[in-house]
Amino acid sequence: MDDLNVCLGKQCAKAYGVSVWEWFGSALDEGDEASKWFSTYLGKLSQLVRFNAGLETRAVDPKFAPRFKVTFSNSCSILVKGCEPFSEDLWKELKINIFKFQGVKLSSRLNKVPTINQENGIAGFEPNETLKEFISDKVLRPNKKQQGKVYFRQNLVCQESLIEGKGKTISMGDCVYVFSKASLAADAAA
Repeated sequence: MDDLNVCLGKQCAKAYGVSVWEWFGSALDEGDEASKWFSTYLGKLSQLVRFNAGLETRAVDPKFAPRFKVTFSNSCSILVKGCEPFSEDLWKELKINIFKFQGVKLSSRLNKVPTINQENGIAGFEPNETLKEFISDKVLRPNKKQQGKVYFRQNLVCQESLIEGKGKTISMGDCVYVFSKASLAADAAA
């Protein structure tokens, strides 16, 4: 298949009735070419949409981040190298570039994503079945109510996220400084 190039700077039509996990709203339709490409690749009718950060927000559970509103545009994953596996789950306070972050909750939110076969888009059971053996609520919190969760990262809140202005960027290669951490994964907020 040919590569698909999507220009994020172009005007897009709105797509209504879009849902991602528990969120529901409008998004920006990336057009017929993208729809055709994904439909051909996946073998079923598909549409590529982008979160409309100008019009949509997604409120979070108040236990996740009191006083904060999170949008998809400022929600991202950060890959950290040079530390022990899963040590980032213990971090309470850290700094990346000039920005301070607070670890507020272990996340079970992305449990579906790692199970998706990248070749055909079909969900399977791995790696979650293996991860359940060492980072599940059953292992980390044996004395609490079991919900079958697998923790796959930590939610962070950037303390400077409410400051207006441009240039708020972290980049590949930025150093991560950890100022405090939980002593055990069972002590991390979940």
